[in-house]
Amino acid sequence: MNFSWMAWTWPTALFFTIIALLLIGMTVWEWRAPGGNPRVGILRFETTRGDRLFISLLGSAFINLAWLGLIGPQLWWSLALSVAYAIVVFRFV
Repeated sequence: MNFSWMAWTWPTALFFTIIALLLIGMTVWEWRAPGGNPRVGILRFETTRGDRLFISLLGSAFINLAWLGLIGPQLWWSLALSVAYAIVVFRFV
């Protein structure tokens, strides 16, 4: 297959690799400790580990898009903000 038409860069490849590793890690975590103990956090509805991963990935996408649109292509600070956001989501949601 020839993927030369795609704009594959190292950051793009790293992004998709991290997403794949997160999904594999969550699968292993669920296999080792099934259930994940659903809990009610600050959003006032029951969430599981998978729900919190989805919320953190979705929020991180919006953080990075907003950063890109408002500040520019230097995304290292938005990455740090996204990691902090994910930690808060897993801790309090």
